[in-house]
Amino acid sequence: MSQSPPVTLVTGMSRGIGAAIAHNLQAKGHKVVGIARTRPEGFDGPFYPVDLANQAATAATLEQIVAEHHPLRVVNNAGLARNKPLADATLDDFDAMVAINLRAAFQVMHATIPAMRKARFGRIVNIGSRAALGKPGRAIYGATKAGLLGMTRTIALETAADGITVNLIGPGPIETDMIRIGYPEGSQARAELVAEVPMRRFGQPEEIATATAYFLSDDAGFTTGQALYVCGGITTGSAPS
Repeated sequence: MSQSPPVTLVTGMSRGIGAAIAHNLQAKGHKVVGIARTRPEGFDGPFYPVDLANQAATAATLEQIVAEHHPLRVVNNAGLARNKPLADATLDDFDAMVAINLRAAFQVMHATIPAMRKARFGRIVNIGSRAALGKPGRAIYGATKAGLLGMTRTIALETAADGITVNLIGPGPIETDMIRIGYPEGSQARAELVAEVPMRRFGQPEEIATATAYFLSDDAGFTTGQALYVCGGITTGSAPS
């Protein structure tokens, strides 16, 4: 009798880190169920277009996904960054980042954990950021990612006895379209940021995908409530033990 492939829900998987995670998991035999505003080119798995900023649409989509696919593995990757000094930030920026970075992640976990509890198995990976430890221009973004870490640790404690693990990955500077816009090739800003990284380079999305795959694996059953900073050493000396 053949074993069914693991079913993994990945949010924000249309590009960058999310696309790399989806590709990595598909290569490992997972059935990846994708959520994003637009379907990525070349993705042939079940896909649900939704704007996670819309609470009602997100709830309806998650209800459909749980009913149709029963995912026991989840990656909360969707994120929004509006990087501004505090003096330039607005309440609209605050509400928008809280909606995507915190509320949507909460909705995904709230919708999928009941089935995990019933199965006595579950894997959740939340994609945070090293900005949660503090970075100029990231007051709101860093606060939402710090909140996601607190949520991760608390839900890990609440679900550990049910065979569910909940962990977080905090990427440092990763070579994505977003970072290339903020730190263009050849720019002084890029050179200065690279100089802050002990490894003297940006990370690759595939390196986040590899770390994510560990937390999602059957073998990671005794690891929960943890934050792993994949950052080239940039957080060393500042990350809490």
